Amino acid sequence: MNTNAIVLYKNRPALIKGQTDGKFEIETEAGIKKVREKDFSLLTTNNSASLKTVLTAACQAPDFTEAAEFFEEGSALFSEIAELVWEDLKPEQMWAAWLLVSASPLFIAESPDLPIKIRTKEEAEAIAAAAIKKETEKQAEEQERKDFINDLSKFIKEKKGETFDLKKYSHFLQEIEALALEKTDKSKLLNEAHLKETPESAHKILIRTGYWKIEKNPYPTRFKHPLNSPKLDLPPIEHNEKYEDLTHLTAYAIDNEGSTDPDDAVCFDGEHLWIHIANPADIITPDSKSDMDARKRGATLYIPEGVSRMLGESAVDAFALGLHPDSYALSFKLKLNEAAEILDVDILRTKIRVSCISFEKADEEKTSASLKPLFEIAEKNRKKRETAGAVSIDMPEVQIKVETENETQKVFINPYNFTESFLMIKEMMLLAGEAAARFAFKNNIPFQFVSQEAPELPKKLPDGLAGEYRKRKAMRPRNVGTIPAMHSALGIAMYSQITSPLRRYGDLVAHQQLLKFIDGKEVMKTDDLLMRIAAGDIAGRNCSYAERASRQHWTLIYLLQNPDWQGEAVILETIKNTARISIPSIGYETEMRLKKELSINERINVKAEDIDIPNLTVRFVQV
Repeated sequence: MNTNAIVLYKNRPALIKGQTDGKFEIETEAGIKKVREKDFSLLTTNNSASLKTVLTAACQAPDFTEAAEFFEEGSALFSEIAELVWEDLKPEQMWAAWLLVSASPLFIAESPDLPIKIRTKEEAEAIAAAAIKKETEKQAEEQERKDFINDLSKFIKEKKGETFDLKKYSHFLQEIEALALEKTDKSKLLNEAHLKETPESAHKILIRTGYWKIEKNPYPTRFKHPLNSPKLDLPPIEHNEKYEDLTHLTAYAIDNEGSTDPDDAVCFDGEHLWIHIANPADIITPDSKSDMDARKRGATLYIPEGVSRMLGESAVDAFALGLHPDSYALSFKLKLNEAAEILDVDILRTKIRVSCISFEKADEEKTSASLKPLFEIAEKNRKKRETAGAVSIDMPEVQIKVETENETQKVFINPYNFTESFLMIKEMMLLAGEAAARFAFKNNIPFQFVSQEAPELPKKLPDGLAGEYRKRKAMRPRNVGTIPAMHSALGIAMYSQITSPLRRYGDLVAHQQLLKFIDGKEVMKTDDLLMRIAAGDIAGRNCSYAERASRQHWTLIYLLQNPDWQGEAVILETIKNTARISIPSIGYETEMRLKKELSINERINVKAEDIDIPNLTVRFVQV
C-alpha cells in the first residue's frame, strides 16, 4: 500500500505512513497510530501531499441523478461513481467526494471499499423529503428556542403586570425547572439568555413567569428526598409464642392530639418500668426491599405541608402502637433504683394493650395510680442527668402547618407547648436509649452508640434567651459509632437512639441487631453495621436539611400572607451594629442591622421587609 495513500479510520481521513510488525502506521488528526489493516478502509491508492490538504480540499457538489440512473438501481464502487461524476478528481479531493456520496439519499454508502447500493428514485425522494422535514423541524425548534430566550429576557426586564406564554413555552420552562430542583447543575437556556445558572435564579424565573406558584416548596426534591411514602408489600405477620403477653397491663401512648403514628408506650408494673417501642424490624429484615428503601430515605420527612414516611402508611398501620386492640412491640424492661439508675435490662417481644391519650389529658391525670409513678421516675432521671452535667437548652419552637382550601395554601404558625407529660415521655425515651446501649455493651453486641463531647460553656452565662443561645453555640457535634462514650449534653454515660424505628433508619438497624441477638442468630458484624448506619445517616441528614429549609420557606410564605405582621424580637448577641435576634412567635432566628446600641435580652418590635422566597432571605426592621 502506497505511502500517503488515503484511508478512512473511524470514519475520518488518515494517511498511510508505513508498515511494521504486521501493523500499519497511519497519520490521523490526533497523531500517529499503529493499527491493523482491518481497522481502516481504503479511500484511494493515490497519495496526498498532507493530511491537512485532504481535510481542507473541496469538490463541486454535483447532481447524482444521472449516475444513479446509469447504474440502474444496482450497485457500484465508490471509485466508479467518483470517476463518472467528477472524471478527474485529485487524490486529496477524495475525502470531500466521499462525504457527498455517503450523504446522498440516492446511495447506501457504508465504506469506500464496499459496493454502494443504488436506491430507487422513489426511495431517494422519500429519504430526501424526510431529511428536508427534519431540517425544517430543527430550524423551527431553533427559532422557537431563540424566541423563548428573547421573550424570557424581555419579560424578566419588564415591570410586573405582563403575562408569559406558559402554554407555548412550557417545555423550555421544564428545563429551567430541572435546575431549580437541582436535578441538573446547568441550564443552556439561562446561559444563552445571560441569566444566572443557579437554582435560586431558576426558582425566581419560574415564579416570575407563573410556571410555579410562589408557595412551591422545592427543598425535599433538592435534597433528594421522595415526596411520597413508599408502598410496602408486607408479608403476613405471625404473632406466635415469641411474644410475652402483657395485655393485663395498660400501656400509655402519650402524644400530640390527633397523632396518627404512635411508636412508643410506657407503663410501670410496680417493680419494672416498661418502655414499649413499635417493632417493624420483626418483618423488615436487613437488606430486604423495604429495608433498602428505608436506608435511601434515612428518616421520615416531616414538612409543614405533609409527611413522607420512611416505611410507608401500611407499616404505620401494621406496627404503630394503639391503632388496634392489641399491639406488638419490642419492649425494654428496666429495673431501677430509687435514683432512677438502671440496675438491670431485659429486651423482649411483647403483646400489649395500649391506651392512646394526648399530652394535655396525661397532664390532667398525672396523679392517677397509673401515671404518677411515670412522672416520678422521669423527674428522678432528669435530676440524675442534671447532676451528671446534662445541658438543657430552652429555645422557642413553633409548629408550622399548611392547610389547602380551594387550591390555596394557607400557613399557620403556633408555639409548641411543652407540657409536663411531654417532658416525662422525653425522659422515658432517654432511659430506653440508655438501657439499649447498656444491654448491647454488656452482651458484646456490635451496636450504634451516640455520644457528644462536653461543651465549653462560659463561666458566667447570661440570663434568658441570650444565655440559651450561648449554650447552644457551645455544643459540640454528636458522634455516631460502635464504641460507647459519654453523651455529655444528655448526661448519660452510654446512649443509643432506638425509640423511633418507624421514623429513623438508625433506630431500625438497632432493632434488627437486637432481634438477631434475642433470637440467637448471628448478629451483624461491626463493619457491616457501620456501613448501614453511615448510609442511613447521610440520607437522614439530607432529610433534616430538607425539613429545615422547608420550615424557613413556609415561614417566609406566612410573612407574605400576613403583610401587616409585627412581632417581638429578642436580642441574642450583638457584634458592632449587627444583632442576632430570635422571634419567638414564628420560631425564627436571623441577623438584623441595628440603628442604635441594644443590650442582649432586650426586646423590640419588628416587621418583615424584602422577603425573597427563592433565596430564603428576609430583612427585619425595628418598628
